[in-house]
Amino acid sequence: MYKRVSWEIFHPKKLDCQLIPNLMYATGRTHSLGGGGEDPLYVDIPKPCRRKSERKPYPTPMKVLIRRAKAEREARKAEPCRMLEEAPENGLLVPELVEVAHQVYQARGKLLQGLSKLLDVVPIKRCRFCSEVHIGHVGHEIRTCTGPKSGLRSATHVWRRGEIEDVVYFPNCFHLHDRVGKPRVGHDERSRVQRLPAIVELCIQAGVDLKDYPTRRRTKPVYWMDGRIVDFESEEEEEDDDDELNEGDSRSEEPNLQAQLSDDMGENLIELSFNTLESWFVIISGAKEIMKKYNVLTCGYCPEVQVGPKGHKVRLCRASKHQSRNGMHAWQEATIDDLIGPNYVWHAWDPRGPPLVNDLKRYYGKAPAVVELCVQAGAPVPDEYRSMMRLDVVPPDRDEVDLVA
Repeated sequence: MYKRVSWEIFHPKKLDCQLIPNLMYATGRTHSLGGGGEDPLYVDIPKPCRRKSERKPYPTPMKVLIRRAKAEREARKAEPCRMLEEAPENGLLVPELVEVAHQVYQARGKLLQGLSKLLDVVPIKRCRFCSEVHIGHVGHEIRTCTGPKSGLRSATHVWRRGEIEDVVYFPNCFHLHDRVGKPRVGHDERSRVQRLPAIVELCIQAGVDLKDYPTRRRTKPVYWMDGRIVDFESEEEEEDDDDELNEGDSRSEEPNLQAQLSDDMGENLIELSFNTLESWFVIISGAKEIMKKYNVLTCGYCPEVQVGPKGHKVRLCRASKHQSRNGMHAWQEATIDDLIGPNYVWHAWDPRGPPLVNDLKRYYGKAPAVVELCVQAGAPVPDEYRSMMRLDVVPPDRDEVDLVA
């Protein structure tokens, strides 16, 4: 009898599989989405920044990319002369993404205007020596500075006033007049080609017409002949057919956008923060949907981004191992964080309270700076970021740190 009781005590029965997810969620020990988790409501805090010498991880596994390249090579050999049927590879627009592109472009204007108004209410702090950002009246005391002479300061931050670029970052890229006919920008053309935010270039290629950034719109698909793109439609005929329509769209785009911004942005602070946060989600969801069809590339070692079928040939990379590439960028598939820099910040439980301390940093959560700014201004906390902000964790007091296991 004694042996059976002791065996049950030290060798308990296996738990029911249906209870494991609930138990893991209650204890907060689940896998994040970035690590292959399946729970869309759980997102862990982002991992520390990678070393500058390391390459960015590939969004698509290398085996899948190799298999896809082999299939495309075999298709070209089997049919060397063919008409490209799928958009946007054939030079045409994807009809169902034109409206999405307009929504993303308008949401970007609403986001920037909302952030400019919220900065007058909620201050932003930026470290003088590194890229750390904090939302609040007083900067935190977490020692994570990696700037020059941070060892002499015990890795403490030196705070100054921040700006909109510190909240959300839109990297620039080269504008492509013809994304199919001339998909690359040469090194000698770097001073003659316009640069603009990559999210705006993505909207232009997806269907938004802007007067300052003209682009070619085809009405007939192009052909693929012996590895080259052949276009039987002259650019003069296309401009004559679509000149009136394109001019009307480009003239009415910006005035309508400004009128919409003034109507949608409310004077109430809570309403303003809610509308700004809603614009952020429209940009993220719309950009992800467009990126499924339109290629966005980034350098594997530096933050350079290019929207188009191929990356440019401008030799301006100064990241790790650039000598072996002669300054060329190591292009790979981009993610939404490469197109729109979220800039994660520490979540402050009480913005008016004492600053965050270094001893309790493992109990603090994080969130994109846009979300943290809107939440402190009065917007409700989104369900997607509740676990990342660790709202279910109660941090102990400073004198209780040693008592916590």
